[in-house]
Amino acid sequence: MPKKRNAERADGRIAVQVYLGRVDGKRRYKTVYGQTQKEANKKAEQIKLAIGKGLDVTAERDTFGQWADCFLQTKAGVSYGQYTNYKGAVDWWKGELGSAQIGKLRAQDFQDSLDRYAGANPTTGRPTAKRTLNFRRSVARQIMQLAVNNRVIEYNPADAVEISSSAPQEHRRALTDEEQQWIVDTPHRARRAAMIMMYSGVRRGEMLALTWLDADLKNKTIRVDKSVARKNGHLVIKHMTKTEAGMRVIDIPQKLVDYLADERKKDFASGAAINKLIVANVHGGLMSDNGWRALWKSYMSTLNIRYGKRTLNDKKKMKKPGRQKFDMTIPPITAHWLRHTFATLLYLAGVDVLTAKDQLGHADIKTTLAIYTHLDKIYKRKSMAKLDDYLNPKKSGCKSNASQE
Repeated sequence: MPKKRNAERADGRIAVQVYLGRVDGKRRYKTVYGQTQKEANKKAEQIKLAIGKGLDVTAERDTFGQWADCFLQTKAGVSYGQYTNYKGAVDWWKGELGSAQIGKLRAQDFQDSLDRYAGANPTTGRPTAKRTLNFRRSVARQIMQLAVNNRVIEYNPADAVEISSSAPQEHRRALTDEEQQWIVDTPHRARRAAMIMMYSGVRRGEMLALTWLDADLKNKTIRVDKSVARKNGHLVIKHMTKTEAGMRVIDIPQKLVDYLADERKKDFASGAAINKLIVANVHGGLMSDNGWRALWKSYMSTLNIRYGKRTLNDKKKMKKPGRQKFDMTIPPITAHWLRHTFATLLYLAGVDVLTAKDQLGHADIKTTLAIYTHLDKIYKRKSMAKLDDYLNPKKSGCKSNASQE
């Protein structure tokens, strides 16, 4: 039987202590409480049962948020882009369930949170894409599994969470010809980053690690052999191993060569060294998370003011002094969209899938094939639409060549 001490407290509750063993030579107990002796004894027996299963009963008050932070620490060595995605998912889950005791969470708690998120993404106001939902579920499962592995909980309730089959599929789209021209034509400190990602397909973390030494403009190539990673809470440049698929030399179009040649002249004229980062912070160093977000937000705002659809109210704001905010009426261009634009340009140029895999740095050709297959469907539909237009011409006074034969 559990050991009893201080049978009745001043507040009327019954206290029972359960012996946990010795820690650093000292006897350790856990106290449970009940309104009656029977209730207290029942809780004590539950503690003994948990101990028998090898669970850490001293961690029963641990919160989901605490273990979410522990999980994020295990991802410190992943790429910059991956870490950003993990942190976004962890922060979202902490907002949903962060203060809850991890041992009291049930599958329905996770299901309810994901269902709300599936119905309306707070960023877009539209239903959340299945890809995003799957990633959020995966992160929840990994957090809870970490607690299982450390014997804080007995089973993983997030394993039972399901994603609705009606959730929309997400296909990252390429920029239209008009949107690509926005990037080319609009001066901004972020344009250099956008041009490189759009016309070379490098990932954001790879782009931020590029130096002028990596840009061989004579041979029209960019060497990718390093990327931004996180170490001890800080961003650092991490060199790739020769076996990594991301390590590659990318052929770049003349349009990017000409642009980078002009940008390099500007940097060298200001005294920059050849090993200077191509895209850097205002001090010439590696850009931080907050620095990148602020830069990209400013860039999107500039594009929005220049190319967005202005309302009458917006025009009134423009006449007023001071900084004014306008509703975003342009698409939310991201680094992923720019990379997908390059993949689409390769497809449209007739570049074979194996070459595209090497150019994009995909570890598995299945990833490249999936992109090409999706693009096949899109452009075949467009081709058939052209055939329909030809076979069903709009009524006019002219006849088609086919009808005149």
